[in-house]
This record gives sequence, structure tokens and C-alpha cells, in this order.
Amino acid sequence: MPDSIVIIPTYNEKENIERMIRKVFSLPHDFHILIIDDGSPDGTQTIVRNLQNLYVDNLFMECRSGKQGLGTAYIHGFKWAIARKYDYIFEMDADFSHNPDDLIRLRDACVKGADAVIGSRYINGVNVVNWPMSRVLMSYFASVYVRFITGIKIQDATAGFMCYSRKVLETIALDKIKFVGYAFQIEMKFTSIKCGFNLVEIPIIFTDRVLGASKMSTRIFREAFIGVIQMKLNSLFRKYPKA
Repeated sequence: MPDSIVIIPTYNEKENIERMIRKVFSLPHDFHILIIDDGSPDGTQTIVRNLQNLYVDNLFMECRSGKQGLGTAYIHGFKWAIARKYDYIFEMDADFSHNPDDLIRLRDACVKGADAVIGSRYINGVNVVNWPMSRVLMSYFASVYVRFITGIKIQDATAGFMCYSRKVLETIALDKIKFVGYAFQIEMKFTSIKCGFNLVEIPIIFTDRVLGASKMSTRIFREAFIGVIQMKLNSLFRKYPKA
């Protein structure tokens, strides 16, 4: 069985999902794909089901009822992948803001010894295309803020393009990961580091979506801003499992 699975959460991604699936399966490494769809009303699930007739053994989908949040989608996918013993478990967006070609580079860095690999927008300057300056500044200074509050040295703490080795996800108490929006990404990195794992950043170019609508909201941003302080305070009284 292939050792790598790409988890892609979806909600209303009919414009992107078929192109993304076909692109991942065209790569020179044998990846499986797990779609976690939160009841998309636009027909995303139908598109994936039709493609499952073509990719019978390597395309999977878990359907949930209603929007339950990015974090819960990934936790659902992580548990699914752990149960099936994949060695390398990826997070990736459906909208091509993450270049699927970079999956190979993330996996290679994990194979060479990293416990988890971050596709980083900020490790070599600012590598973001098509975002308004206000969004770039908000994202960049969010990572500065996270470093200041938590003490971790990750340059792109909110990055959502990741490769985890299975041992990381088996060690972390996934049910204790509480954030559901983009703060989930911060909490996963922070917890991985507290558990003693080695996280490596490699540079990527992030390109804003061309098709479909962004899921970012002020509520999600507020969760991250306030939640980072709460997470740091809670960590002072929490015992983390060690790698």
C-alpha cells in the first residue's frame, strides 16, 4: 500500500476539486487522497463520487453534515489515516493556493528525518501571490504574534500545507486539540513542538485562489488572536506526551 495520503477538506469546491484530484494523481509519487466534505451544497461530493469510479483504490471521501470547521475535518482525517497505517499524512487546500507539485518536496524532507514539514510562505521573505497587502500583513504579523506569545520559532505558524509523519499524530492527544478554525494550525504546530518533535520549514510560493470563495472570516481570526494566549497559559499546566 502507498505510504502517503493527502487530506483535503472541502466545502463548495466544485470549481477546483476535479482538477486538484487529477493533478495529485499525476505526480511521480503514488499518493492517496482523502476528501473530507462538510455537506457541500454545490455538488462537490457528486464530482468526487464520479471520480471514485475512475480512481477506485486511491480516492476516498468522508462526508459530514454541515460546516464543522477546518480543525475537526483534519482531526477526522488524521484518525482515518492513522487507522490505515499511512506513514506520511498531508494537509492541503483544494483551491490550488498550495502547489500540488510541492507535495514531493514536503515528503522528501520528512523521509530525510523531519518529524513534520511545513510548506512555509515566510521562511525566505514573503512568498505570496495575489493577496491584497492587508491580507499579507495580517498573515505575516499573525506569525510574528504567535512567536512572541508562545516562544516557538516557526516562521509561518498559520501555514496549512503540512506533512506529518504518523508517529507525530499517534503521539499527540488529538482529542485535546480544541481550535476549529485557522488557529488549529497554530495549535498543532505548538503541540508537536511541546511533544519534542522536530518541525522543519521549506519555502513554497502561496497563490491565492482563482476560483471559489475564501472561508476566512473575522470570527476565525478572532479565535486565533485570543486563542493563542489561552493555549500558552494552558500549556503551563499541561503535561505533554513525549516523542
